[in-house]
Amino acid sequence: MDVIEPKPAPYRPDVQIASLGDAIGDPVTAADFPETVLRFRNDRWAPAVGLESLSDEDWVRHFGRFEPLPDNLPQPLALRYHGHQFRVYNPEIGDGRGFLFAQLRDGEGRLLDLATKGSGTTPYSRRGDGRLTLKGGVREIMATEMLEALGVETSKTFSLIETGEQLHRGDEPSPTRSAVLVRLGHSHIRIGTFQRAAFERNEDFVAKLTRYCLDQYYGAPDVDDPGAALLERAVDACARQAAGMTVAGFVHGVLNSDNINITGESFDYGPWRFTPKWTPGFTAAYFDEGGLYAFGRQAEAIHWNLAQLAGCLTLIGESDPLKAAFDRFPDRYREHFVSQFLWRLGFAPRGSEEDLHLVAAAEKALTESGVLIDRFFFDWMGRPQWVDPAYAGEAFAHFRTRASAYEPARARTHAYWSGEPCSMHIEEVEAIWARIAEDDDWAPLTAKVAAIRAMGAAYRD
Repeated sequence: MDVIEPKPAPYRPDVQIASLGDAIGDPVTAADFPETVLRFRNDRWAPAVGLESLSDEDWVRHFGRFEPLPDNLPQPLALRYHGHQFRVYNPEIGDGRGFLFAQLRDGEGRLLDLATKGSGTTPYSRRGDGRLTLKGGVREIMATEMLEALGVETSKTFSLIETGEQLHRGDEPSPTRSAVLVRLGHSHIRIGTFQRAAFERNEDFVAKLTRYCLDQYYGAPDVDDPGAALLERAVDACARQAAGMTVAGFVHGVLNSDNINITGESFDYGPWRFTPKWTPGFTAAYFDEGGLYAFGRQAEAIHWNLAQLAGCLTLIGESDPLKAAFDRFPDRYREHFVSQFLWRLGFAPRGSEEDLHLVAAAEKALTESGVLIDRFFFDWMGRPQWVDPAYAGEAFAHFRTRASAYEPARARTHAYWSGEPCSMHIEEVEAIWARIAEDDDWAPLTAKVAAIRAMGAAYRD
């Protein structure tokens, strides 16, 4: 399984979004915050886009006051989109508390976006205040760092700046502190972006969006059937996303079509959780009463969203090739799921059927035994032979037999493997936030990010 590592590069602005014209978004102005206190800057990814040399003062000017970056977007854009929210179509959404701030190339040559959350009101804010709680920003740091370490394609939390306002929210103690977050991501073109264009019957814009995505994100500008070509690539990317989140034990919480982007990169973290155990019905959002986006249903949810993209693309293509591309999702999900499961186990693949049986045995054992997910992968990583009495029971019998035929793909040489598994369960998330909220103590968060990155280095070692 390939994991993208940040590769140092010079600053390379590249405002490709302008080629989509006025239909993609609306120019907006950032809020004028009473304070801008830098709380987090991503020094792991800043060199990949040539911004590591910014002083803290300059960092705040760009990512707290939103002074444009050189030769980049002269004014932020609040992107336009629609979407299905818990499978109910909503034509009244768009960037309501964020905007696209800049586009630039990374060391791999990929077009990346710098986009915000909590940067003020836009034409799509409706009755919202356009703000982000500091707790929400802290939680997004933890989610993105953990997912990246576990090999999941995710946006990166690039910056978090506290903004000195008191916010009132119905689902957490109020008043609470405010912040503005900047994320670095590989596209903010959503399935919902296509849905808006299709809702408006704007065939020309659907065609333009399709060509843009094929060219900028998939390196395929010249194809005979652009709609089917894009859907085929999106199906593969989103199948990888669903598989990665599941192997990580991650539950996104709100897998609406406006939260699924065209490159299959997980982003926009609200009520997320990591499930401690392999519990298919585990949900992250208290309002997901029917379990639509439960741990065991995330692949189904993403596949359903891809059906909405396919429907949009019928405006520019024939149904049969689109259906063929859409129908590949189950196979592609299974392939990615097995590949990422073996990667996290540290086992060298043996062949599709054997690998599939091994992973099925592991899932069954985890479900029946109640062993913690992170504990399981930590104990077995690179150890195809059974070594721990915790796995002596009947629940793991079939898995032990299957695992004994495998060879390790990586050695347990990193210092991480001599300690304890790194997890991100809700109790620790709340404890880290409590130290910030009560004592303005950021040391536990800093230590947790360091521990997560050490785990990531161990998996990549």
